[in-house]
Amino acid sequence: MAQNVAGPEIERLIQLLARLPGLGPRSARRAALHLIKKRDTLLNPLSDAMRVANERIVVCSTCGNVDTSDPCTICRDPRRDMSILVVVEDVSDLWALERSGAVNARYHVLGGVLSPLDGVRPEHLNLDRLVARASEPGVSEVILALNATVDGQTTAHYITELLTHLPVKVTKLAHGVPVGGELDYLDEGTLSAAIRQRTAF
Repeated sequence: MAQNVAGPEIERLIQLLARLPGLGPRSARRAALHLIKKRDTLLNPLSDAMRVANERIVVCSTCGNVDTSDPCTICRDPRRDMSILVVVEDVSDLWALERSGAVNARYHVLGGVLSPLDGVRPEHLNLDRLVARASEPGVSEVILALNATVDGQTTAHYITELLTHLPVKVTKLAHGVPVGGELDYLDEGTLSAAIRQRTAF
């Protein structure tokens, strides 16, 4: 039976770090030890940053993004294309699209996807607010930037049905061969999607 090798405070730090995505028990121990060794340059500033973040971070009541102001920085940006609304599953997807610089529109975070097996139903998602925002004057397109999973595609179909009564174009992200990808390394589903959604050269 494994025994604790440090005091309860250090063990608690390790247990909390192990809850983070991508960190297992061993990685959490290494991270905790690194933080302790670099207490002045890393542990203390990190604890201060986490305290401030905990006090100031809020969820944007308009789009569902996280920021230190409500409405968030993106919703307040007048340079955004107000005619396009990009729907994402989670804030991490919003941040990924922003990093890419591929779109300069407004966003809407659903807070998940429909998943009957996990008990996630339409009322658990930020769908009513989405319909209200898509109904606003000037909105002409809703881009469904949802993951290409079964639950993601089910949610996309559900949203499309919700928006059929509105005069907006509903589009989705293309799926298929990634830039720089080699056909030999792609799975059958990706290849099938690429063939079905082929475009003129």
